[in-house]
Amino acid sequence: MTFPAEIFRAYDIRGVVGRTLTAPITRDIGRALGTVARERGAPTFAVCRDGRLSGPELSNALMEGLNAAGADAIDIGMGPTPLVYFAAHHLGCGSCVAVSGSHNPPEYNGLKMVVGGDALYGDEIQHLRELIEKGQFSSGKGKRTRADVLDAYVERIAGDVKLARKFHIAIDCGNGVAGMLAPRLFKRLGCEVTELYCEVDGTFPNHHPDPAQPENLAELIKTLKSGNAELGLAFDGDGDRLGVVTKDGEIIYADRQLMLLAKDVLSRNPGAEIIYDVKSTRLLAPWIERHGGKPLIWKTGHSFIKAKLKETGALLAGEMSGHTFFKERWYGFDDALYGGARLLEVLSKEPDANRALKELPNAPSTPEIHWALQEGEPHALVATLVASLQASKPFPGAERVVTIDGVRVEYADGFGLARASNTTPTIVMRFEADNSAALERIKRDFRAALQPLKPNAPLPY
Repeated sequence: MTFPAEIFRAYDIRGVVGRTLTAPITRDIGRALGTVARERGAPTFAVCRDGRLSGPELSNALMEGLNAAGADAIDIGMGPTPLVYFAAHHLGCGSCVAVSGSHNPPEYNGLKMVVGGDALYGDEIQHLRELIEKGQFSSGKGKRTRADVLDAYVERIAGDVKLARKFHIAIDCGNGVAGMLAPRLFKRLGCEVTELYCEVDGTFPNHHPDPAQPENLAELIKTLKSGNAELGLAFDGDGDRLGVVTKDGEIIYADRQLMLLAKDVLSRNPGAEIIYDVKSTRLLAPWIERHGGKPLIWKTGHSFIKAKLKETGALLAGEMSGHTFFKERWYGFDDALYGGARLLEVLSKEPDANRALKELPNAPSTPEIHWALQEGEPHALVATLVASLQASKPFPGAERVVTIDGVRVEYADGFGLARASNTTPTIVMRFEADNSAALERIKRDFRAALQPLKPNAPLPY
């Protein structure tokens, strides 16, 4: 059978339902996954699905495939992605799959996969594709059971997170699957909750469930300004990324959220390592050091960060996109519901929660800038840029150049980043500086280095 290779991506599988991701394809992915899991001695999977309309059909096909390969499936029903990660620990099976399109448009769906406690990424996901193309599956008669872990999840968090005072918060779930759980969880923690779009609807009729894009936070900001809630939390389509908004409408991006969380974790664990991704503010490292921690910069991508967390023994990690990973008091996976609870716990001890957020170090920066290119070009162009660093020294005045994931150039007064996206054929850029003049200078440096690599594709800034 011919297979759409493009659905097998760096950190997960994602495609358009009925076109590149169908029930037969998903069944075969289940067979390949079951085959790998049996080889690794972790052949029982917890399976959940998000609120997309295609979820029931695709999760059923996946479980059929797992069973055909001789692996067992425990169906935990509809739930946010972190719920299935929790289920893998709680039920002791170690392997799990979330059938989720995350924050992609409604016509998409996908799979996030963990085998024996390790998130699959990179070559491991390509290996599934190879098994399918060769038809190299194990066979057997796995069994399917059902389990409900919702109560256990809520109680596990309520037993861990203690708020020093009550909050009135506004929550926007963008009709994503976090809506079935977030209001319940935060009420259980003692919060008064104003709910926005918490009804699960896989067509996302109100706005896109992606809190990384400011336009998707407009309603939440309006609600905070006009109502009595003091803070706003927003969740992405499958509940593993968090957006935070202050009473006066300032968006606190994940790299600044990480500052507050790192300070808290380091107060109990001096000297701990804290991981952040290449997109994050350069103000994080000195903040972590000032509070007694060891900062470690790493590649963007939830699977890469999870693997690094495991390898280093770090207690906390965060990505600019909104994924935050807690190893202290939690299991090391990215969970926006637990993350929101931990953030409130820290803020509940502050005399003024909004002030504590607004006073976190900040600098003028750009949002992500995407340079759209042809399939395959971004990685090639970035490799050329990396190769030119020795020969032509394209970034005068740079204090440090980091090349673990693209090119991140750090100056005394700012930084610039250009990296190939692992999810779309684009080069992702981001700039930050002490002032707007420095910001423009750094952008000019990058333009001079990047534009000659593809003169007929104008840079988007």
